[in-house]
Amino acid sequence: MATALTNNFNNVSSNNSSSSISSLMNNQFSHNSNSSNSNGYHHHMPSSINILNNIHNHHNAQHSSSSQSPNLFRVGDFVYIEVAPTSPYMVAKIEELVKNQSGNPEVKLVLFYRRRDMSGSLFQQIEKQQISALEEEQEKEFDQFSEKEKHQIKLRELFLSRQIETYPVSTIRGKCLVTLLSEAESLYCYLKKDDIFFYTQVYDPEQKSLAEADRGEIRVGQRYQAEVPAQTLEDPPKEDTRKLKDLETLVYSPDHQLSDEKIDQYLMVAKSIGTYARALDCSSSVKQPSLLMSAASASRDCTVQYAMDVLHKCDYDLAKAVCFLVPKTGPILCRDEMEEWSTAETGLFDEAIDKCEKRFEDIQQNFLPWKSIKNLIEYYYFWKTTDRYVQRKRVKAVENDSKLKQVFVPSFNNKQSSTSVNGSNDLNSNKQCESCKSNFSLVNLFSKNLKSFIDYLSETSSSNWHIWGSANLQCFICQSCWNFWRKFGAFKYPNRIAGM
Repeated sequence: MATALTNNFNNVSSNNSSSSISSLMNNQFSHNSNSSNSNGYHHHMPSSINILNNIHNHHNAQHSSSSQSPNLFRVGDFVYIEVAPTSPYMVAKIEELVKNQSGNPEVKLVLFYRRRDMSGSLFQQIEKQQISALEEEQEKEFDQFSEKEKHQIKLRELFLSRQIETYPVSTIRGKCLVTLLSEAESLYCYLKKDDIFFYTQVYDPEQKSLAEADRGEIRVGQRYQAEVPAQTLEDPPKEDTRKLKDLETLVYSPDHQLSDEKIDQYLMVAKSIGTYARALDCSSSVKQPSLLMSAASASRDCTVQYAMDVLHKCDYDLAKAVCFLVPKTGPILCRDEMEEWSTAETGLFDEAIDKCEKRFEDIQQNFLPWKSIKNLIEYYYFWKTTDRYVQRKRVKAVENDSKLKQVFVPSFNNKQSSTSVNGSNDLNSNKQCESCKSNFSLVNLFSKNLKSFIDYLSETSSSNWHIWGSANLQCFICQSCWNFWRKFGAFKYPNRIAGM
């Protein structure tokens, strides 16, 4: 069950009184039509509104097939989730589409939190700073907002969490969009778009703490640039008086009499010695019972590198280097991480890779604490050359093909719920929307702005009403305000009873 949660609430009542006021309003305010928008905000639309439009269009381009249908959902979509029929929707991002043991589709969600979801101390901290991490221009813009605009822009701010939970797809109630607030964006652009939120901080529900969200950064400025000395064209010293032996270690020199062919023959002898050494070693013969596996292990880089180091130490004397590889105690055996690991350790590594992927610190801490990070990284790149890795890639490819790519959720009737009651369009009915009446009194509306008065008449006439509040204090909310409350977790206007 799901629904497209945006309904049209702009129809003004068709009774005689409202139509006459509407005609009066059109005559009086026609010259202000260019400076006033549909929400009654008297601001010029900033150029940064195009930024949010581009973000919205980019999001739609990425999910073009799913955006054509409001009931088709894919990984990466931002959605409303219904936790309870009388609670506000939860905003989340679809991380994965899966099937449970019964075969029913479910969604793994990355959750976003609202201000109302914070603990007491954090809530007070957030309320003091109004909106988190604003730039100077954005702060000036926020100060110029009306109380209604300040209230509604706060409702657009969410807090990203790393928490992932699983819900049935039947709890999805529509799509929305959440973006990281940009320094170049105007806050006003969020008031012009439905179902769009922003975030600047990450919330940890376990630690009850906030941290700044990761932002892309262009490292330009004095703190990121090298300071070049003023005099850079001085003549270099004629003699280098430094002791190079103390600064670096020479491991190879091209100044020798050996040809490439002679070096290749020497390396072939070193690999043969390595194969023979494995045949004499009892532990190697158990791990690698075949001659082919022993020869392959002896041909890896550790044997070649050791042979070249020995050749350099012997001043590129082949006879001396070969004797060094076969001392009196027996042939030298060079092993890398692939041979050093036991069968049990390789099994633990496979399990760790499945759970931790390439987070080597987690692998070391939870699975192989006796291995160093260097050992884990070196073994990882050897492991990628094995048949186990190839088989794992095949299994994962099959799993990805079998995963759900998208899911269709039927529309949800938001008007009929356990809180809904029948109503009428009659303005003289006893019902009055608790949210709408928080805006202004009728007298102030009529005397201050006829357009707001017409909007008030439209919002307080509803064919469907909802009961809101606790058992001791129950109020009526019109359908428009009910939809707004479920999406944003608060009334459209500041309200003492709601505490918002």
